[in-house]
Amino acid sequence: MSAAVSRPISVTLPESPYPHVPVTGRLRFDPALPYGVGLAFPPHRPGDEDVVWWFGRELLAEGRRAPSGEGDVRIAPGVDGRVLITLGARGERAVISIPADTVAAFLVDIFAEVPPGTESAHLDLDLGLARLLA
Repeated sequence: MSAAVSRPISVTLPESPYPHVPVTGRLRFDPALPYGVGLAFPPHRPGDEDVVWWFGRELLAEGRRAPSGEGDVRIAPGVDGRVLITLGARGERAVISIPADTVAAFLVDIFAEVPPGTESAHLDLDLGLARLLA
């Protein structure tokens, strides 16, 4: 069975009032949900759950090289070896800047756990349905 992959990251928010202040986050991959990755941030209050945005792992891989995505998640190469992830919902948006080498290392790890084209063999439909209904 494949193992979950979790990589701590330090990101910046280039369009925020404090564009150079690092923010701690985490990239996540669960082989039971092999098509997606999560970008997680700690909760604002103790006892709350992490804030997690889930999106396609192929979107992350493609967005490193060229602008990709529509809707709530868009990913594009940035300047100075960065990857820009734009998250938006209900008219609000945040741009998150992650070092490209961190994204590349994460992708190497997750594609080693679940190689491209083998996702359906790892898919846990019961777990996915339970998460959707939670």
